Amino acid sequence: MATDLIEVDVENPYPGAVDRAVREISRGGLVGVPTDALYSIVADPFDLRAVGRVFAAKGRETIRSLPLAVSDMLMAEDLAKELNSRFYVLARHFWPGPLTMIVPAAAKVPLKVTGNTGRLAMRHAKSNLLNAIIEKTGHALIATSANLSGEPTVSSGIELFAAMDGRIDLVLDGGLCTGAGPTTVDITEPYWRVIKEGAISEKEIAERLQPR
Repeated sequence: MATDLIEVDVENPYPGAVDRAVREISRGGLVGVPTDALYSIVADPFDLRAVGRVFAAKGRETIRSLPLAVSDMLMAEDLAKELNSRFYVLARHFWPGPLTMIVPAAAKVPLKVTGNTGRLAMRHAKSNLLNAIIEKTGHALIATSANLSGEPTVSSGIELFAAMDGRIDLVLDGGLCTGAGPTTVDITEPYWRVIKEGAISEKEIAERLQPR
């Protein structure tokens, strides 16, 4: 399988590039996309063959969950079994943006996507390109870091093409992504905790979640 590469304007993506990405995703393909927090590998979470391909492409253990990207709050609510007040507080302040929140997954989310945990990591990226692809697809998409497991996330389309040639189907090359990776926070437990600190600091999250 040869990997194709298309140059895109991340702020004003050419509709043809978005359509090409959607076509690849609809037939179980994997697409590399620049976002507001480095590059992501995007795929259909409801196509189990595509889910398996994401794990294989990254060399990722199947016991680890795959984060999903949404394009609006209704999509997030549809994917979650329940959402607590912490979710809405953080979403109001940090979405769209580089914050991933872990919530209980709805029954419609394949267990394989959650790493068999029943918990789901969700993000609404500040990315015109990624959100256009999600909206055209009509549902949330896997959006996991574009790297081989254990290696740094790539920051350019050419670098992604070199690292993943033959492993994914298409790279949308939007040039260099210089932002930090997203912060991941688990809000499912009685006490919230930051799993991975990125562009948003733990202090910023604590300030928003402290009792008023």
